[in-house]
Amino acid sequence: MERFGILLLPVFLLVGLAQIYLGYIGIEYHLGFWAAVAAIAATFMFRFMLPITIGSYFGAVDVLGWPWWGGVLVAAPGLLFIAPAMVMAALEPIFSKR
Repeated sequence: MERFGILLLPVFLLVGLAQIYLGYIGIEYHLGFWAAVAAIAATFMFRFMLPITIGSYFGAVDVLGWPWWGGVLVAAPGLLFIAPAMVMAALEPIFSKR
């Protein structure tokens, strides 16, 4: 089983790089070069993936001309990681014991 994970590592890296590229071109198309660079910087420095995820949808749909459902399939993995983190961040002040 461990060998299977090692074999999938390049696949996950390529998918991640493709999503970052699509996010970059989507943000650059709509907001310009500096906004795309800021989104990439926010992704790596602050682990804030929402702009790249939204940009990957717009990169696939508006720049590459894919149908809307293709853009959703590209953006879905990023949204699946963002949603639980946002819910936990919203609920943490309610359930924290001080």
